[in-house]
Amino acid sequence: MNLATARVADATGNWVDSWAPLWSRPYLRLARFDRPIGSWLLLLPCWWSAALAAGVARDVSQLPWFALLFFIGAFAMRGAGCTWNDITDRDLDDKVERTRSRPIPAGQVTAKQAAAFMVLQSLVGLAVLLQFNGFAIATGIASLIIVAAYPFMKRITYWPQLVLGLAFSWGALMGFAVTLGRIDPAALFLYAGSIVWVIGYDTMYAHQDAEDDLMIGIKSTALLFGERTHLALSVLYALAVALIGVALLLGEVRWPAWLGLAAFAAHLAQQIVRLRIKDSPLCLRLFKSNREAGLLLTAGLLLDAVLRAG
Repeated sequence: MNLATARVADATGNWVDSWAPLWSRPYLRLARFDRPIGSWLLLLPCWWSAALAAGVARDVSQLPWFALLFFIGAFAMRGAGCTWNDITDRDLDDKVERTRSRPIPAGQVTAKQAAAFMVLQSLVGLAVLLQFNGFAIATGIASLIIVAAYPFMKRITYWPQLVLGLAFSWGALMGFAVTLGRIDPAALFLYAGSIVWVIGYDTMYAHQDAEDDLMIGIKSTALLFGERTHLALSVLYALAVALIGVALLLGEVRWPAWLGLAAFAAHLAQQIVRLRIKDSPLCLRLFKSNREAGLLLTAGLLLDAVLRAG
């Protein structure tokens, strides 16, 4: 079999495997373009923050442009982060059933080729970041410390999902930094709520690898919570909704944002009810469904911003 045609285990029915030129497929897989859900989950707090900040400013004139830049930046930087993760985890990935088909352990690209591709993606992210004000640029650069540290956390703590949350939720600060040139208390509560949300959904994701992780010594909240995962997710998701609610209160939002938060909360609740931690395909589906949960909140915040600007 041509190595470039060998699919990653949990990537099915995507355009990379079906339509992308053969030479590009390993690199697109490194960037997770065959599995873009993570890019969406990185993007959503950016959009929440940008919409909330636009509502605070009562000015949506720049919101479409900022939303587009965040979209490009999220896909570029998530790709760079995943490439970095694959470089650092290449020996571990070879020992886990779901990850041994990733491009580096599968022999589709070398670590050096992956590193060069990571730099290219980072330059795209930098080009996006340079479109913003100086405060936003500095805020964005500060996140790189967390991104660089994340792949090593699973080796030393049962809470790598917390560090992932710190990184994936950074956009909750960026929307305020870009729009207002500052970080308000509302942004901090939005950031905290997003962090807890990330811990919750990535715990579900980690249950796919729980048995392999246990054997090779990798730590996660899935292993920490175990059979208490439903209780832990109930606490985490309730806290996420409460913290985001405080952010909306501080941002003095109107009814559409509260409606969006209610829809977001309902979606999270049904995830907990449906979850079966031993059912890996279901864990993956519920994890992916957080894009729709986040988009419900996004819609409410966008409508609120438009109404307040009017």
